[in-house]
Order: sequence, then structure tokens, then C-alpha cells
Amino acid sequence: MSTDSATETQRKSDLSFCYFVIDSLPLAIVAVDPDLRITRFNAWAQEITGHSEKQAIGRYCGDVLQGGMCSRDCPLRTVISRQEPIIRIETTIRRRGGNAIPVEMNTAGLFDQSGNLIGAVEAFQDISKKKAQEREKSNLISMFAHDMNSSLTGIHGLGLRLLKTEDLNQEKPRKFIEVLTKEASKLEFLVKDFLEFSRLQTGKLNLTFDATFLDKELYELFSIYEPKAAAMGILLTLESAASLPVIEADANRLRRVFANLLSNALKFSRQGGKVAITVEESDGEVMVTVRDDGIGIDPEELPYIFDIFHRGRDAEKKEGYGVGLAIVKAIVEGHGGRVLVASEPGKGSTFTVFLPKIRKLGEE
Repeated sequence: MSTDSATETQRKSDLSFCYFVIDSLPLAIVAVDPDLRITRFNAWAQEITGHSEKQAIGRYCGDVLQGGMCSRDCPLRTVISRQEPIIRIETTIRRRGGNAIPVEMNTAGLFDQSGNLIGAVEAFQDISKKKAQEREKSNLISMFAHDMNSSLTGIHGLGLRLLKTEDLNQEKPRKFIEVLTKEASKLEFLVKDFLEFSRLQTGKLNLTFDATFLDKELYELFSIYEPKAAAMGILLTLESAASLPVIEADANRLRRVFANLLSNALKFSRQGGKVAITVEESDGEVMVTVRDDGIGIDPEELPYIFDIFHRGRDAEKKEGYGVGLAIVKAIVEGHGGRVLVASEPGKGSTFTVFLPKIRKLGEE
């Protein structure tokens, strides 16, 4: 075999191995030759771009991807000319017959065993959801500032008026105080949600475990929420075993969990509906269920309801920021437990919190 034939055989072997790796990775990957013609287009790339492998192979990559950087600072051209990888750039590609898709991309040269450049490769993933969350976060902060300012303005204004009510009858000061109390309560709830959110973002959700009487915590919450439910025309019930075991938990954080679940259940219930809290226990766990017969959750939304900032279509007209259920999940998992949800549109939702009676050694 001639030297040229051996070299060509080795080159094909190198390419074959590269293609095996490309097809195996769970990323959209596009390989090109030194002239930027596509030589490989894996299944993930086909999924994201809408182009089949047959449609892409042999074409100039810029014609297929229509990337936001193709006409300037093309990453593939840059790595081929400089032979240095480009790590984690954010740009866009255009889906076939559709809109631009934001992607996170890594680009590098492909070399044979002799160090000769044989092409380049781009690995990218769709970050549409990440970008949507960033927009939601920005909007959330703006909404939070607006709502906090509105409550503060109302509290301040009514406080000033109360200071000048010497000549008024007793009914107006009483109404002012009722509004002050309502606005202060809303503001307190907002601040608590965002304090928890801040701790979630920084990974500093520290829990303080102690002996906790779960039945006592739930009864106190029931006593607080039952009048609220009655005022909304909703029947709130609590069904529990005569005596629940004492568990190791952060009582204040658990109250936050069940307060969030109860608030959600009432928020999405209809007048004349029912919200039921039930408590059961097994050998190693206590199960607390909050069930409503309200509007329910769309099946397409269920996988995402515990994501931070997620607000389903039915939640858009309700107060809230998509933080509460993410906090519920973080606190429950911090206790070594889990939370499950079952729902059917038009028939209501059931959230079940499973809490271990005794923490395993080594858990914080």
C-alpha cells in the first residue's frame, strides 16, 4: 500500500471515529470540512433546525443554520483560521421555515492523528427556555417592585390620613385600618416569597431541624385559612389521625410549604367548591395531601409547575409570580421528602407531600 493510500485510509478512520462521537453525544452537532461544507448533521441538529441530514449534507453551513454570527465573526471560520476552540457563545440559528432560536454553542477544529486540520465542529443546544426564564425574571423583579411600591404607597397614605382623623367618626378610621392590614399582609407575603426565592437562587436555603408537632402546625394553619375560605364561598376541611408522630423538621419552613399549597388551592377553586387537607402515615413517612376540586392543571403544564417563575396559562389572570411551588419543592426535598401532583382540567388538583418521620444520618 502506498503512503498516500495509507494516509487516506487513516484519514477516513479518523473521520469515522469523529462521526461516531458526534452521533453519540446528546447535543446538536454539525461537522464541516475546511470549506465549511457540512459533512455530518446528527439527529439533535435535525430536531432543532428542522433540516434532515440529507437536506444538510454538502451544503454551506451558513445556508442551513442561518446563524446570527454567520455574516460576521463566523465561529467555524474563526476556529479553522486560528485553530483555537471557541467556548460557550450565545447566538441564534434559524429553524427551517420558522423563527430564530437562541442557542448556546461551542466550536472547535477537527484534527487527524497527525495534527492536520480536517474540518471543524459546532455543538449547540436550544436555550429558548433559559432565555424565557431570564425575561420572566426581569419582568418579575419589575412587577415585584411595582406591587411593593403600590402597597407601601397605600400604607403610607392611609397612615397619614389616620393621623388627621380627630374630627372624623369612628367608622372611617376602622376602614382605613382594615385596608392597612390587608396591604401589609400582601406586602409581607411578597417579601417572604422573595426572601425564599433569593435563598433558592444562592443555594442558601438553610433548614433548622427540631422536634415538630405536625398536627399542631396544620391545625393552626387551618384555623387561619378556614375563615378566608368561607369568605370566598369555599369549604375547607382538615382530616387527620387522632395523634400524629413528632417528626424532625423545620417547623417554620413546613408552615410555608402548606401555606403555599393552601393559597394555591383556594386561588384556583370555584365558589361553592371544597379544599380538603388530609394526613396519613405509614411506617416511615407522613403524607399530607391538599386536594381541591377547582379548575385543574393542563397535562402539558404538569412537568413544569415546580420550575421557578413558571406560571401556567390559567394562572396568568391570578396574583402571583410562579415562585411558590418552586419553594415548596425545595423545602420538602430539603427535609428528605418529595412532593407529587395529580390533576385533571376541570376536576381539580391534588398535591401530596411525603415527609420522613426520622431524618437519615448525615442529612442536614
